[in-house]
Amino acid sequence: MQTTNDSVELGQKIAAARNSKGFSLRQLAEKINATPSLLSQIERGLANPSLNTLRMIAVSLDIPLFSLFTEPTNVNKLITRANNRKKIIFPHSNWEYTLLSPDLSGAIEMVLMTIPPQSQSSEISLSHTGEEVAYVLSGTVILYLEDSMETLEKGDSVKITSGLRHLWKNDSDANVEVIFAVTPPSF
Repeated sequence: MQTTNDSVELGQKIAAARNSKGFSLRQLAEKINATPSLLSQIERGLANPSLNTLRMIAVSLDIPLFSLFTEPTNVNKLITRANNRKKIIFPHSNWEYTLLSPDLSGAIEMVLMTIPPQSQSSEISLSHTGEEVAYVLSGTVILYLEDSMETLEKGDSVKITSGLRHLWKNDSDANVEVIFAVTPPSF
């Protein structure tokens, strides 16, 4: 059962969607086979629409039904400014991981890995749950996948499936940068 605040929020979302599509109360009411008075009461949170009425409203406004029940996305929370990123720096190795995603919510994260010269990610190949796709932004890196060794150069990419043992190694005298997406997030 909806509370009064929920009814008002739902009504406001319906009114906003109706206005954005350029429909008057009367026009939308005709499309959903309701009276303008009932639609006005729904928009003001004074009446609770049936599921069928909500479906007809969504279809008439050409919007997904679930959009009437979700919060609008705050665009500012989707942007991560270059000077405001979260980083993990390992002091003894100078390995750096920079979170490019705003946070760990959602189903995926983006990370920039900076591999210092003459270093490797671990002593032995490790595996983890989740999948990642990596893209070499700069430099040349050796990637050990299970018992295989692959050399990846700028522009190369690789998909590392869940549970696959892997190790990154930079044998060069310059930093290597690799950007990767991980799902689920594990930063």
